[in-house]
Amino acid sequence: MADDMATRDLKGTYVKLLALVAGFVLLALLAISSGPPSTYVDFRGDEKEVYGVLSLIPAVVAIVLAFTTRQVMLALLLGIASGGIIYSFGAGVSVTDVGRFPWSRLNILDSFVLPQIGSRGYAVILIVYLWSLGGLIGLWGRTGGARYFVERAAVRLVRGPRSAKIFTWFTGVIFHQGGTISTVLAGTTVRPLLDEHKVSKEEAAYLVDSTASPIATVIPFNVWPAFIASVVVGTIPFFDTTSGAVAFFFTALKFNFYAIFAVLLTLLVAAGLFPGIGGIRTARQRVIDTGALVRPGSDPLTSKELDEIEVYPGYRTGLADFFLPLAFLLVIAIGPYVIQTILGTEQVVYVEVAFFSAVVVAAIVAVVKGIPVGDALTSVVQGAKGVTIGAIILGLAVSLNGVSQVLGTGKFVADLLSDMPVGLLPFLLLVAGMVTAFSTGTSFGTFAVLFPVAMPLAYALMPGDTTFLAMCFAAVVGGSVYGDQCSPISDTTILSSLATGCDLMDHVTSQLPYASIAAAAAGGLYLVLGFTLF
Repeated sequence: MADDMATRDLKGTYVKLLALVAGFVLLALLAISSGPPSTYVDFRGDEKEVYGVLSLIPAVVAIVLAFTTRQVMLALLLGIASGGIIYSFGAGVSVTDVGRFPWSRLNILDSFVLPQIGSRGYAVILIVYLWSLGGLIGLWGRTGGARYFVERAAVRLVRGPRSAKIFTWFTGVIFHQGGTISTVLAGTTVRPLLDEHKVSKEEAAYLVDSTASPIATVIPFNVWPAFIASVVVGTIPFFDTTSGAVAFFFTALKFNFYAIFAVLLTLLVAAGLFPGIGGIRTARQRVIDTGALVRPGSDPLTSKELDEIEVYPGYRTGLADFFLPLAFLLVIAIGPYVIQTILGTEQVVYVEVAFFSAVVVAAIVAVVKGIPVGDALTSVVQGAKGVTIGAIILGLAVSLNGVSQVLGTGKFVADLLSDMPVGLLPFLLLVAGMVTAFSTGTSFGTFAVLFPVAMPLAYALMPGDTTFLAMCFAAVVGGSVYGDQCSPISDTTILSSLATGCDLMDHVTSQLPYASIAAAAAGGLYLVLGFTLF
Protein backbone atom coordinates (compact mmCIF):
# COMPACT_ATOMS: atom_id res chain seq x y z
CA MET A 1 0.00 0.00 0.00
CA ALA A 2 2.78 2.42 0.94
CA ASP A 3 4.63 1.63 -2.30
CA ASP A 4 1.49 2.30 -4.34
CA MET A 5 0.99 5.67 -2.62
CA ALA A 6 4.63 6.59 -3.23
CA THR A 7 4.28 5.66 -6.90
CA ARG A 8 1.14 7.77 -7.27
CA ASP A 9 2.83 10.74 -5.58
CA LEU A 10 5.83 10.40 -7.91
CA LYS A 11 3.59 10.25 -10.97
CA GLY A 12 1.68 13.27 -9.71
CA THR A 13 4.94 15.18 -9.33
CA TYR A 14 5.98 14.32 -12.90
CA VAL A 15 2.59 15.43 -14.23
CA LYS A 16 2.87 18.76 -12.40
CA LEU A 17 6.40 19.34 -13.70
CA LEU A 18 5.32 18.47 -17.24
CA ALA A 19 2.37 20.86 -16.98
CA LEU A 20 4.67 23.59 -15.68
CA VAL A 21 7.13 23.14 -18.57
CA ALA A 22 4.28 23.04 -21.09
CA GLY A 23 2.83 26.21 -19.61
CA PHE A 24 6.14 28.07 -19.94
CA VAL A 25 6.54 26.85 -23.54
CA LEU A 26 3.05 28.06 -24.43
CA LEU A 27 3.77 31.38 -22.75
CA ALA A 28 6.96 31.75 -24.79
CA LEU A 29 5.08 31.03 -28.00
CA LEU A 30 2.42 33.56 -27.04
CA ALA A 31 5.08 36.18 -26.30
CA ILE A 32 6.78 35.55 -29.65
CA SER A 33 3.52 35.83 -31.57
CA SER A 34 2.60 39.11 -29.86
CA GLY A 35 5.39 41.02 -31.60
CA PRO A 36 7.77 43.60 -30.11
CA PRO A 37 6.67 45.73 -27.14
CA SER A 38 5.50 49.29 -27.59
CA THR A 39 7.39 52.14 -25.98
CA TYR A 40 6.49 55.37 -24.25
CA VAL A 41 8.25 58.18 -22.39
CA ASP A 42 7.26 58.39 -18.73
CA PHE A 43 6.77 61.61 -16.77
CA ARG A 44 10.47 61.60 -15.82
CA GLY A 45 11.50 61.53 -19.49
CA ASP A 46 12.72 57.90 -19.51
CA GLU A 47 11.77 55.55 -22.36
CA LYS A 48 9.88 52.48 -21.13
CA GLU A 49 8.52 49.31 -22.73
CA VAL A 50 4.91 48.09 -22.52
CA TYR A 51 4.15 44.42 -23.23
CA GLY A 52 0.38 44.90 -23.46
CA VAL A 53 -1.94 42.32 -21.97
CA LEU A 54 1.05 40.00 -21.44
CA SER A 55 2.25 42.36 -18.72
CA LEU A 56 -0.64 41.20 -16.53
CA ILE A 57 0.34 37.52 -16.66
CA PRO A 58 3.09 37.46 -13.96
CA ALA A 59 0.84 39.14 -11.40
CA VAL A 60 -2.12 36.94 -12.37
CA VAL A 61 0.01 33.79 -12.07
CA ALA A 62 1.32 34.81 -8.65
CA ILE A 63 -2.03 35.90 -7.25
CA VAL A 64 -4.04 32.94 -8.59
CA LEU A 65 -1.48 30.42 -7.33
CA ALA A 66 -1.25 32.17 -3.97
CA PHE A 67 -5.01 31.86 -3.47
CA THR A 68 -5.35 28.32 -4.87
CA THR A 69 -2.25 26.66 -3.39
CA ARG A 70 -1.60 28.96 -0.39
CA GLN A 71 2.11 28.46 -1.19
CA VAL A 72 3.08 32.12 -1.43
CA MET A 73 6.79 31.64 -2.09
CA LEU A 74 6.12 29.18 -4.92
CA ALA A 75 3.49 31.51 -6.38
CA LEU A 76 5.88 34.46 -6.35
CA LEU A 77 8.71 32.45 -7.89
CA LEU A 78 6.53 31.24 -10.75
CA GLY A 79 5.19 34.76 -11.26
CA ILE A 80 8.74 36.09 -11.58
CA ALA A 81 9.72 33.22 -13.90
CA SER A 82 6.74 33.92 -16.18
CA GLY A 83 7.85 37.55 -16.32
CA GLY A 84 11.28 36.40 -17.46
CA ILE A 85 9.71 34.37 -20.28
CA ILE A 86 7.65 37.36 -21.48
CA TYR A 87 10.57 39.78 -21.12
CA SER A 88 12.81 37.55 -23.28
CA PHE A 89 10.57 35.98 -25.91
CA GLY A 90 8.39 39.06 -26.27
CA ALA A 91 11.33 41.32 -27.08
CA GLY A 92 10.59 41.15 -30.81
CA VAL A 93 13.66 39.14 -31.86
CA SER A 94 13.29 35.73 -33.50
CA VAL A 95 14.60 32.75 -31.53
CA THR A 96 16.27 31.52 -34.72
CA ASP A 97 18.43 34.64 -34.76
CA VAL A 98 20.73 33.30 -32.07
CA GLY A 99 23.19 36.15 -32.41
CA ARG A 100 20.60 38.84 -31.62
CA PHE A 101 18.21 37.03 -29.31
CA PRO A 102 18.41 38.52 -25.77
CA TRP A 103 19.12 35.29 -23.90
CA SER A 104 20.46 37.31 -20.99
CA ARG A 105 16.93 38.47 -20.25
CA LEU A 106 16.09 34.91 -19.21
CA ASN A 107 18.40 35.42 -16.25
CA ILE A 108 15.63 36.49 -13.86
CA LEU A 109 18.16 36.99 -11.08
CA ASP A 110 19.93 39.74 -13.03
CA SER A 111 16.79 41.12 -14.67
CA PHE A 112 14.45 41.32 -11.68
CA VAL A 113 15.66 39.86 -8.38
CA LEU A 114 19.11 41.39 -7.86
CA PRO A 115 18.12 44.96 -8.84
CA GLN A 116 15.36 44.85 -6.23
CA ILE A 117 17.14 42.86 -3.51
CA GLY A 118 20.26 44.97 -3.99
CA SER A 119 18.38 48.26 -3.79
CA ARG A 120 18.57 50.57 -0.82
CA GLY A 121 14.81 50.34 -0.45
CA TYR A 122 14.88 46.61 0.18
CA ALA A 123 17.92 46.92 2.43
CA VAL A 124 15.95 49.35 4.59
CA ILE A 125 12.97 46.99 4.69
CA LEU A 126 15.17 44.00 5.52
CA ILE A 127 17.19 45.64 8.26
CA VAL A 128 14.56 47.93 9.71
CA TYR A 129 11.21 46.23 9.39
CA LEU A 130 12.40 42.64 9.69
CA TRP A 131 15.66 42.30 11.61
CA SER A 132 15.08 45.27 13.89
CA LEU A 133 11.46 44.31 14.41
CA GLY A 134 12.41 40.71 15.18
CA GLY A 135 15.24 41.81 17.45
CA LEU A 136 12.97 44.17 19.36
CA ILE A 137 10.34 41.47 19.86
CA GLY A 138 13.07 39.07 20.96
CA LEU A 139 14.36 41.52 23.57
CA TRP A 140 10.85 42.29 24.81
CA GLY A 141 10.28 38.59 25.22
CA ARG A 142 13.52 38.17 27.21
CA THR A 143 12.88 41.17 29.46
CA GLY A 144 9.14 40.57 29.76
CA GLY A 145 8.49 44.15 28.64
CA ALA A 146 5.66 43.26 26.28
CA ARG A 147 3.94 41.12 28.91
CA TYR A 148 4.32 43.86 31.51
CA PHE A 149 2.67 46.36 29.15
CA VAL A 150 -0.21 43.95 28.59
CA GLU A 151 -0.80 43.58 32.30
CA ARG A 152 -0.80 47.35 32.90
CA ALA A 153 -2.95 48.10 29.87
CA ALA A 154 -5.41 45.43 30.95
CA VAL A 155 -5.89 47.24 34.27
CA ARG A 156 -6.13 50.82 32.99
CA LEU A 157 -7.21 50.76 29.34
CA VAL A 158 -8.46 47.37 28.27
CA ARG A 159 -11.08 45.18 29.87
CA GLY A 160 -11.63 42.51 27.22
CA PRO A 161 -11.34 41.62 23.52
CA ARG A 162 -13.59 44.47 22.36
CA SER A 163 -11.69 47.21 24.19
CA ALA A 164 -8.41 45.60 23.06
CA LYS A 165 -9.53 45.88 19.43
CA ILE A 166 -10.72 49.47 19.87
CA PHE A 167 -7.35 50.26 21.47
CA THR A 168 -5.71 48.74 18.37
CA TRP A 169 -7.79 50.99 16.10
CA PHE A 170 -6.75 54.11 18.04
CA THR A 171 -3.13 52.94 17.90
CA GLY A 172 -3.37 52.79 14.11
CA VAL A 173 -4.81 56.32 14.07
CA ILE A 174 -1.97 57.59 16.26
CA PHE A 175 0.66 55.92 14.06
CA HIS A 176 -0.78 57.54 10.92
CA GLN A 177 2.49 57.56 8.97
CA GLY A 178 0.94 54.86 6.80
CA GLY A 179 2.15 51.76 4.98
CA THR A 180 5.08 49.83 6.35
CA ILE A 181 5.78 52.25 9.20
CA SER A 182 2.29 52.05 10.66
CA THR A 183 1.91 48.30 10.30
CA VAL A 184 5.12 47.62 12.17
CA LEU A 185 4.66 50.29 14.85
CA ALA A 186 1.04 49.43 15.56
CA GLY A 187 1.49 45.68 15.18
CA THR A 188 4.48 45.59 17.50
CA THR A 189 2.66 47.63 20.13
CA VAL A 190 -0.68 45.81 20.20
CA ARG A 191 0.35 42.23 19.49
CA PRO A 192 0.91 41.19 23.13
CA LEU A 193 -2.30 42.93 24.18
CA LEU A 194 -4.42 41.20 21.53
CA ASP A 195 -2.81 37.84 22.33
CA GLU A 196 -3.61 38.29 26.01
CA HIS A 197 -7.28 38.95 25.29
CA LYS A 198 -7.64 36.10 22.80
CA VAL A 199 -8.15 38.08 19.60
CA SER A 200 -7.47 35.88 16.57
CA LYS A 201 -4.41 36.59 14.46
CA GLU A 202 -6.61 37.10 11.40
CA GLU A 203 -8.58 39.88 13.08
CA ALA A 204 -5.44 41.38 14.58
CA ALA A 205 -3.77 41.59 11.15
CA TYR A 206 -6.90 43.14 9.64
CA LEU A 207 -7.13 45.83 12.32
CA VAL A 208 -3.45 46.72 11.91
CA ASP A 209 -3.46 46.68 8.09
CA SER A 210 -6.74 48.56 7.66
CA THR A 211 -5.56 51.43 9.87
CA ALA A 212 -2.23 51.82 8.07
CA SER A 213 -2.40 53.11 4.49
CA PRO A 214 -6.11 54.11 4.67
CA ILE A 215 -5.59 56.29 7.75
CA ALA A 216 -2.48 57.83 6.17
CA THR A 217 -4.65 59.29 3.40
CA VAL A 218 -7.36 60.49 5.80
CA ILE A 219 -4.91 62.10 8.25
CA PRO A 220 -2.16 62.91 5.74
CA PHE A 221 0.40 64.57 8.01
CA ASN A 222 3.07 62.29 6.62
CA VAL A 223 5.11 61.69 3.46
CA TRP A 224 2.15 60.69 1.27
CA PRO A 225 1.13 64.17 0.03
CA ALA A 226 4.72 65.02 -0.82
CA PHE A 227 5.25 61.78 -2.76
CA ILE A 228 2.02 62.08 -4.72
CA ALA A 229 2.80 65.72 -5.43
CA SER A 230 6.13 64.65 -6.93
CA VAL A 231 4.40 62.45 -9.53
CA VAL A 232 1.56 64.84 -10.45
CA VAL A 233 3.43 68.15 -10.51
CA GLY A 234 3.41 69.61 -14.03
CA THR A 235 0.78 67.19 -15.38
CA ILE A 236 -1.99 69.84 -15.47
CA PRO A 237 -2.09 73.62 -14.84
CA PHE A 238 -3.47 73.13 -11.31
CA PHE A 239 -0.24 71.29 -10.43
CA ASP A 240 2.28 73.81 -11.68
CA THR A 241 4.16 73.68 -8.37
CA THR A 242 4.77 71.00 -5.74
CA SER A 243 3.11 73.10 -3.04
CA GLY A 244 0.05 73.50 -5.27
CA ALA A 245 -0.14 69.73 -5.76
CA VAL A 246 0.15 69.15 -2.00
CA ALA A 247 -2.61 71.67 -1.37
CA PHE A 248 -4.81 69.86 -3.90
CA PHE A 249 -4.23 66.59 -2.01
CA PHE A 250 -5.94 68.15 1.02
CA THR A 251 -8.71 69.56 -1.20
CA ALA A 252 -9.46 66.05 -2.47
CA LEU A 253 -9.58 64.44 0.99
CA LYS A 254 -13.36 64.58 1.26
CA PHE A 255 -13.68 62.54 -1.95
CA ASN A 256 -11.35 59.74 -0.82
CA PHE A 257 -14.36 57.54 -0.12
CA TYR A 258 -12.54 54.21 0.06
CA ALA A 259 -10.13 55.29 2.78
CA ILE A 260 -12.90 56.97 4.79
CA PHE A 261 -15.19 53.93 4.57
CA ALA A 262 -12.33 51.50 5.31
CA VAL A 263 -11.28 53.34 8.47
CA LEU A 264 -14.85 53.69 9.75
CA LEU A 265 -15.69 50.06 8.94
CA THR A 266 -12.61 48.90 10.84
CA LEU A 267 -13.78 50.84 13.89
CA LEU A 268 -17.24 49.26 13.64
CA VAL A 269 -15.69 45.80 13.40
CA ALA A 270 -13.44 46.50 16.39
CA ALA A 271 -16.38 47.76 18.45
CA GLY A 272 -18.51 44.74 17.54
CA LEU A 273 -21.05 46.90 15.69
CA PHE A 274 -20.46 45.16 12.36
CA PRO A 275 -20.82 41.38 12.12
CA GLY A 276 -17.93 39.05 11.52
CA ILE A 277 -17.89 37.71 7.97
CA GLY A 278 -15.75 35.24 6.07
CA GLY A 279 -12.43 34.29 7.60
CA ILE A 280 -12.77 36.58 10.60
CA ARG A 281 -16.12 35.05 11.59
CA THR A 282 -14.53 31.59 11.33
CA ALA A 283 -11.51 32.74 13.34
CA ARG A 284 -13.69 34.21 16.09
CA GLN A 285 -15.58 30.94 16.41
CA ARG A 286 -12.32 28.99 16.47
CA VAL A 287 -11.07 31.07 19.39
CA ILE A 288 -14.33 30.46 21.27
CA ASP A 289 -14.26 26.71 20.59
CA THR A 290 -10.57 25.91 20.98
CA GLY A 291 -8.78 29.06 22.20
CA ALA A 292 -6.42 28.82 19.21
CA LEU A 293 -5.36 32.22 17.89
CA VAL A 294 -4.11 30.74 14.59
CA ARG A 295 -5.71 28.26 12.21
CA PRO A 296 -4.49 24.67 12.65
CA GLY A 297 -2.02 23.93 9.87
CA SER A 298 -1.37 27.60 9.16
CA ASP A 299 2.11 29.03 8.60
CA PRO A 300 2.50 32.31 10.52
CA LEU A 301 5.25 34.59 9.22
CA THR A 302 6.77 34.77 12.69
CA SER A 303 8.21 31.44 13.75
CA LYS A 304 7.70 29.65 17.06
CA GLU A 305 11.13 30.88 18.17
CA LEU A 306 9.60 34.26 19.04
CA ASP A 307 6.99 32.63 21.26
CA GLU A 308 9.53 30.36 22.97
CA ILE A 309 11.70 33.16 24.38
CA GLU A 310 11.48 33.14 28.18
CA VAL A 311 12.04 35.99 30.63
CA TYR A 312 15.56 36.01 32.04
CA PRO A 313 15.58 34.41 35.54
CA GLY A 314 15.28 36.99 38.30
CA TYR A 315 14.84 39.94 35.93
CA ARG A 316 12.73 42.77 37.38
CA THR A 317 10.54 43.92 34.51
CA GLY A 318 9.27 47.51 34.40
CA LEU A 319 7.53 49.89 32.03
CA ALA A 320 10.92 51.17 30.87
CA ASP A 321 11.59 47.84 29.14
CA PHE A 322 8.67 48.41 26.78
CA PHE A 323 8.08 52.15 26.60
CA LEU A 324 11.64 53.50 26.56
CA PRO A 325 12.58 51.77 23.26
CA LEU A 326 9.16 52.64 21.85
CA ALA A 327 9.58 56.28 22.90
CA PHE A 328 12.94 56.52 21.11
CA LEU A 329 11.39 54.92 18.05
CA LEU A 330 8.47 57.35 17.92
CA VAL A 331 10.45 60.48 18.74
CA ILE A 332 13.11 59.79 16.11
CA ALA A 333 10.66 58.55 13.44
CA ILE A 334 7.94 61.17 13.85
CA GLY A 335 9.49 64.07 15.78
CA PRO A 336 11.69 65.51 12.99
CA TYR A 337 8.80 65.24 10.53
CA VAL A 338 6.50 67.26 12.82
CA ILE A 339 9.19 69.91 13.34
CA GLN A 340 9.91 70.09 9.60
CA THR A 341 6.19 70.45 8.86
CA ILE A 342 5.86 73.33 11.34
CA LEU A 343 8.96 75.09 9.97
CA GLY A 344 8.00 74.40 6.34
CA THR A 345 11.39 72.82 5.56
CA GLU A 346 12.12 69.71 3.50
CA GLN A 347 10.46 66.66 5.06
CA VAL A 348 12.71 63.74 5.95
CA VAL A 349 11.68 60.71 8.01
CA TYR A 350 14.50 58.93 9.87
CA VAL A 351 12.87 55.51 10.01
CA GLU A 352 16.08 53.49 9.79
CA VAL A 353 17.70 55.39 12.66
CA ALA A 354 14.50 55.13 14.70
CA PHE A 355 14.19 51.35 14.55
CA PHE A 356 17.90 50.72 15.03
CA SER A 357 17.91 53.07 18.03
CA ALA A 358 14.92 51.27 19.55
CA VAL A 359 16.78 47.93 19.44
CA VAL A 360 19.93 49.49 20.90
CA VAL A 361 17.98 51.21 23.69
CA ALA A 362 16.09 48.00 24.51
CA ALA A 363 19.39 46.11 24.71
CA ILE A 364 21.01 48.78 26.90
CA VAL A 365 18.06 48.78 29.30
CA ALA A 366 18.19 44.99 29.51
CA VAL A 367 21.96 44.93 30.18
CA VAL A 368 21.82 47.74 32.75
CA LYS A 369 19.08 45.87 34.62
CA GLY A 370 21.06 42.64 34.80
CA ILE A 371 20.87 40.61 31.59
CA PRO A 372 24.36 39.62 30.33
CA VAL A 373 25.45 41.26 27.09
CA GLY A 374 25.78 37.92 25.34
CA ASP A 375 22.29 36.88 26.38
CA ALA A 376 20.81 40.16 25.15
CA LEU A 377 22.52 39.76 21.76
CA THR A 378 21.29 36.16 21.56
CA SER A 379 17.73 37.41 22.12
CA VAL A 380 18.13 39.87 19.24
CA VAL A 381 19.44 37.13 16.94
CA GLN A 382 16.71 34.72 17.99
CA GLY A 383 14.09 37.36 17.33
CA ALA A 384 15.58 38.14 13.91
CA LYS A 385 15.60 34.44 13.04
CA GLY A 386 11.90 34.37 13.82
CA VAL A 387 11.08 36.65 10.87
CA THR A 388 13.28 35.01 8.22
CA ILE A 389 10.29 33.65 6.31
CA GLY A 390 8.86 37.14 6.06
CA ALA A 391 12.18 38.45 4.71
CA ILE A 392 12.21 35.85 1.93
CA ILE A 393 8.60 36.44 0.93
CA LEU A 394 9.07 40.20 0.94
CA GLY A 395 12.19 39.89 -1.23
CA LEU A 396 10.26 37.86 -3.79
CA ALA A 397 7.34 40.31 -3.63
CA VAL A 398 9.50 43.35 -4.42
CA SER A 399 11.12 41.33 -7.24
CA LEU A 400 7.70 40.66 -8.75
CA ASN A 401 6.99 44.38 -8.44
CA GLY A 402 10.15 44.92 -10.49
CA VAL A 403 8.74 42.55 -13.14
CA SER A 404 5.55 44.64 -13.35
CA GLN A 405 7.56 47.84 -13.73
CA VAL A 406 9.73 46.40 -16.51
CA LEU A 407 6.74 45.00 -18.43
CA GLY A 408 4.71 48.23 -18.09
CA THR A 409 1.71 46.76 -16.26
CA GLY A 410 0.55 50.07 -14.82
CA LYS A 411 0.82 51.91 -18.15
CA PHE A 412 -1.22 49.21 -19.88
CA VAL A 413 -4.03 49.44 -17.32
CA ALA A 414 -4.04 53.24 -17.50
CA ASP A 415 -4.28 53.20 -21.30
CA LEU A 416 -7.46 51.12 -21.11
CA LEU A 417 -9.21 54.18 -19.68
CA SER A 418 -8.62 56.44 -22.68
CA ASP A 419 -12.26 56.50 -23.90
CA MET A 420 -15.26 56.56 -21.53
CA PRO A 421 -18.23 58.76 -20.44
CA VAL A 422 -17.19 61.69 -18.26
CA GLY A 423 -19.27 60.64 -15.25
CA LEU A 424 -17.81 57.15 -15.31
CA LEU A 425 -14.17 58.27 -15.03
CA PRO A 426 -13.90 58.52 -11.19
CA PHE A 427 -15.31 55.00 -10.84
CA LEU A 428 -12.99 53.63 -13.53
CA LEU A 429 -9.97 55.31 -11.94
CA LEU A 430 -10.90 53.69 -8.63
CA VAL A 431 -11.04 50.28 -10.35
CA ALA A 432 -7.81 50.94 -12.25
CA GLY A 433 -6.03 51.79 -9.00
CA MET A 434 -7.44 48.67 -7.34
CA VAL A 435 -6.39 46.36 -10.18
CA THR A 436 -2.96 47.90 -10.70
CA ALA A 437 -1.99 48.00 -7.01
CA PHE A 438 -3.39 44.52 -6.37
CA SER A 439 -1.38 43.21 -9.34
CA THR A 440 1.86 45.01 -8.47
CA GLY A 441 1.64 45.07 -4.67
CA THR A 442 2.43 48.77 -4.34
CA SER A 443 0.33 51.89 -3.93
CA PHE A 444 3.25 54.29 -4.46
CA GLY A 445 4.18 52.50 -7.70
CA THR A 446 0.55 52.72 -8.81
CA PHE A 447 0.52 56.45 -8.10
CA ALA A 448 3.60 56.83 -10.29
CA VAL A 449 2.02 55.14 -13.33
CA LEU A 450 -1.63 56.21 -13.00
CA PHE A 451 -1.49 59.86 -11.94
CA PRO A 452 0.52 61.14 -14.95
CA VAL A 453 -2.15 59.54 -17.19
CA ALA A 454 -5.30 60.05 -15.10
CA MET A 455 -5.00 63.74 -14.30
CA PRO A 456 -4.37 65.01 -17.87
CA LEU A 457 -7.29 62.80 -18.99
CA ALA A 458 -9.59 64.24 -16.30
CA TYR A 459 -8.49 67.79 -17.14
CA ALA A 460 -9.12 67.24 -20.86
CA LEU A 461 -12.68 66.06 -20.14
CA MET A 462 -13.55 68.82 -17.60
CA PRO A 463 -10.85 71.55 -17.85
CA GLY A 464 -12.09 74.01 -15.23
CA ASP A 465 -14.02 71.77 -12.85
CA THR A 466 -11.97 71.39 -9.66
CA THR A 467 -14.64 69.16 -8.09
CA PHE A 468 -14.33 66.65 -10.94
CA LEU A 469 -10.53 66.79 -10.78
CA ALA A 470 -10.55 66.31 -7.00
CA MET A 471 -12.87 63.32 -7.30
CA CYS A 472 -10.66 61.70 -9.95
CA PHE A 473 -7.58 62.46 -7.86
CA ALA A 474 -9.10 60.86 -4.75
CA ALA A 475 -10.32 57.85 -6.74
CA VAL A 476 -6.75 57.03 -7.80
CA VAL A 477 -5.55 57.36 -4.20
CA GLY A 478 -8.34 55.21 -2.78
CA GLY A 479 -8.15 52.51 -5.43
CA SER A 480 -4.38 52.25 -5.05
CA VAL A 481 -4.67 51.94 -1.28
CA TYR A 482 -7.28 49.17 -1.61
CA GLY A 483 -5.13 47.15 -4.03
CA ASP A 484 -2.01 47.58 -1.90
CA GLN A 485 -3.87 46.69 1.28
CA CYS A 486 -5.41 43.49 -0.14
CA SER A 487 -2.66 42.14 -2.37
CA PRO A 488 -0.76 39.07 -1.10
CA ILE A 489 2.38 40.45 -2.75
CA SER A 490 2.23 43.84 -1.00
CA ASP A 491 4.85 44.77 1.60
CA THR A 492 2.20 46.20 3.95
CA THR A 493 0.14 43.00 3.72
CA ILE A 494 3.20 40.89 4.45
CA LEU A 495 4.38 43.12 7.29
CA SER A 496 0.91 43.23 8.89
CA SER A 497 0.98 39.43 8.96
CA LEU A 498 4.54 39.50 10.24
CA ALA A 499 3.95 42.04 13.02
CA THR A 500 0.88 40.21 14.34
CA GLY A 501 2.09 36.64 13.77
CA CYS A 502 -0.58 35.70 11.20
CA ASP A 503 -0.49 33.34 8.22
CA LEU A 504 -0.19 35.56 5.13
CA MET A 505 -2.99 34.03 3.08
CA ASP A 506 -5.25 33.77 6.14
CA HIS A 507 -4.81 37.54 6.52
CA VAL A 508 -5.47 38.19 2.84
CA THR A 509 -8.62 36.09 2.59
CA SER A 510 -10.10 37.30 5.88
CA GLN A 511 -9.44 40.99 5.17
CA LEU A 512 -10.62 40.96 1.56
CA PRO A 513 -14.41 40.89 2.25
CA TYR A 514 -14.28 43.93 4.56
CA ALA A 515 -12.03 45.94 2.25
CA SER A 516 -14.22 45.02 -0.72
CA ILE A 517 -17.34 46.24 1.11
CA ALA A 518 -15.67 49.62 1.62
CA ALA A 519 -14.51 49.64 -2.02
CA ALA A 520 -18.00 48.75 -3.29
CA ALA A 521 -19.53 51.57 -1.24
CA ALA A 522 -16.91 53.99 -2.57
CA GLY A 523 -17.48 52.82 -6.15
CA GLY A 524 -21.23 53.22 -5.83
CA LEU A 525 -20.86 56.74 -4.49
CA TYR A 526 -18.49 57.68 -7.34
CA LEU A 527 -21.04 56.41 -9.86
CA VAL A 528 -23.92 58.32 -8.25
CA LEU A 529 -21.98 61.58 -7.95
CA GLY A 530 -20.31 61.14 -11.33
CA PHE A 531 -23.53 60.88 -13.29
CA THR A 532 -25.42 63.32 -11.04
CA LEU A 533 -22.90 66.16 -11.00
CA PHE A 534 -21.23 65.76 -14.39
